[in-house]
Amino acid sequence: MEYPLTAINSGAKIGKDVKIDPFVTIHDNVVIGDGTWIGSNVTIMPGARIGKNCKIFPGAVISAIPQDLKFADEDTTAEIGDNTTIREFVTINRGTKALNKTVVGSDCLLMAYVHVAHDCVVGNHCILANGVTLAGHIVIDDFAIIGGLSAVHQFVHIGSHVMISGGSLVRKDVPPYTKSAREPLSYVGINSVGLRRRGYTDEQVARIQEIYRILFTKGYSSSKAIQIIETELQPSKERDEIMEFVKTSTRGIMRGYFNEK
Repeated sequence: MEYPLTAINSGAKIGKDVKIDPFVTIHDNVVIGDGTWIGSNVTIMPGARIGKNCKIFPGAVISAIPQDLKFADEDTTAEIGDNTTIREFVTINRGTKALNKTVVGSDCLLMAYVHVAHDCVVGNHCILANGVTLAGHIVIDDFAIIGGLSAVHQFVHIGSHVMISGGSLVRKDVPPYTKSAREPLSYVGINSVGLRRRGYTDEQVARIQEIYRILFTKGYSSSKAIQIIETELQPSKERDEIMEFVKTSTRGIMRGYFNEK
């Protein structure tokens, strides 16, 4: 369904059963999947690739050009997966020549006023609460949750199943399965509730906890902690994922637990 008060470029490709409310503007070079709803006053600009059964609430702007002075009008995209909900006044910029695309995965929830900058890659089943701001080139893995009004520095990597406290300044990489809070951002435990909700066993949760006790609470340097974990703990999917994340971090990981004086 589309109303006469919409402006839809003839070059846009609109799927079946797409509902478009009044005062929507859809530019050329846009693809919208079947069953998606576009609320009033949404602007969808060239390069948008929107999946099936998405919900885009009033005031959102999808695929505007990057806020990057180096951008030279490259042919890039902003891609949104299936079943993702984008709430009021969210802005998602398209990519630059660095990656050629910005990506938000499937089954995500981006709450009001979220900003996703150029060349970010957000995984599936992620939740970004109200006012979360992502700078450019950020990677967020599946099932991550970022609390409201948090700001994430460019090039940061946030691991899977992470929970970050609201109002956080995320300057360092956040390893998978963890909870983080405080200023500067620090380890405050593992996301055990979220992991159990997603089918992780007590044995898996305990294994992850032991890895992070060594990495974050024993006072070891990162290199020493890695050595202990790899020599003393049995190989597992979780251990290998955490070790790969830590060893390949380019910005360095968040700090470990500390006692405030």
